[in-house]
Formats: sequence, structure tokens, C-alpha cells
Amino acid sequence: MSSVSTASTVFPARFGRLTRFAKVAGQRLSLLAIFLILWWLAAQRVPAFILPGPGKTWNALLDLIATGTFAEDLGITLYRVVAGFLLAALVGTPLGILLGANRRLGSFCEPVLSVVNTVSAAIWAIFALIWFGISNGTTIFVVFMEAMPLILTNVWQGAQSVNAEYVELARSFQMSRSKVMTKIYLPTVLPYFFSGARLAFGFGWRVSLVAETIGSSNGVGYRLRQAADLVQTDQVFAWTLTMVVLMVVLEYGILKPLENHLFRWKKRA
Repeated sequence: MSSVSTASTVFPARFGRLTRFAKVAGQRLSLLAIFLILWWLAAQRVPAFILPGPGKTWNALLDLIATGTFAEDLGITLYRVVAGFLLAALVGTPLGILLGANRRLGSFCEPVLSVVNTVSAAIWAIFALIWFGISNGTTIFVVFMEAMPLILTNVWQGAQSVNAEYVELARSFQMSRSKVMTKIYLPTVLPYFFSGARLAFGFGWRVSLVAETIGSSNGVGYRLRQAADLVQTDQVFAWTLTMVVLMVVLEYGILKPLENHLFRWKKRA
């Protein structure tokens, strides 16, 4: 009897999720179709070197893939973005917890963080080019400097939301500082971390192109500059389309599912 009742509740729930997924997928595919139609119509009215159509862009993408350096350039850019992002997470997360746990230190460092946030990616790229030359370090540094403040700020806000009574109770039981951080602060700041991390990762992709355009001899940003210099607009669009697709895959194929898995208890609650 219990198995029948369980099945009667499980299957409708799964069917409801599938229905919602199909509805959302249909809406997004419809938007994509509308975008492609508008793009094609616009491309009919202007020269191809200004706005290549979807067909020319697709052919340019196939030509790029056939060159043999496509995957290499994509892999190099991905490595630089991931390396800069991981460094930003490793530095920004503990710093955010520290500033949130120590209000006085947080107030002292807040103006410094505000100044860092005002510096654009192009300026960081120029500094990095002077310090690291044309190397992987230039792009990694720029991604780090743009992503780290985003992660730090979000984690900082999460640490400030920790209930002070829990901290006092933990101290009354003589819990060590490291245990207070891992048992009280870390679970509270995790949602804030993922919010900042997703934002920082997407932003890291964008600024990596700026850095590679200025201070690199390979990678997607370098190829974009090369194509723009030669007025190969179809290749510019092909590289841009590739980056957009890759960002969407990483966002909704890795980061979002990981976040949903870690916080699945919230949905059950």
C-alpha cells in the first residue's frame, strides 16, 4: 500500500518537473529562433564585412575548426580564465570571511576595495603587460583582479549575516577559531560565494578577451584582434559565438547544477 502511495506522489512530481523543463526549453528555443531570423534579416540589408549573416558565420566557424589551432586557442583561454578564477576564489573567500567576522578590519579595508573596484580591466591589462610581458600571467592576473573583488564582496556580505549569538555560543563551548569558521561561517557564506562566483566567472571570460587582445600571442582574444585587423568580420562573429556557447555550457552545465546539488536541502525544506 505504501509503495503505491509513494509512486503516486513521485511520478506526478517528476512529470511536473519535465513539463516545466519542456516549457522553459521551448521558450528559449523560440527566443533563439527569433534572434536568428532578425539577425538574418538585418544581414540582408548591410554589407557582409559589417554584419555577416548566420550562414557566413557558421561557415567561418567551420573554417576555424579546420585550421587545427581552434581547439588550442580555446583551451589556452579556458586555462587562463579557470586559473585566474581559482586564484580569486582561494584569496577572496578567506578574506571575505575574515572581513565579515572582524567588523573593525572590514571598515578599514572597505575604501581599499572600493578603489580596486573602480580600476577597469584595460588598466589592469596594461599593468600586467608591464609586469609579466606577453605571457599567460598577464591574462591570469587580469582575471584575478576583476574576479577576486566580486567573490570577496559577496562572501563578506555572507559573513556579516552570520548570527552573532551562534558565534558567542560556540566560543562559550571553547570552540577553536578554525572550527567557528568552518562550522558556522562557511555554511552561511556558501550561497553568497556561489552567487559571487557565478558572476565572477562570467566576468572573467569577458575581461580575459581584453587581456589577450593587449598582452598575448595566442588565445581567443588574440585571434579576435587578428581577425578585426584583417576585417574578417565573419571570424569575429564566429569566435564571439563560440565564447557565448562555451560560457552558457559552463554556467548551466557545471556551475548551476553544482550549486543546485549543494543546496538541494533548501528545496526539500
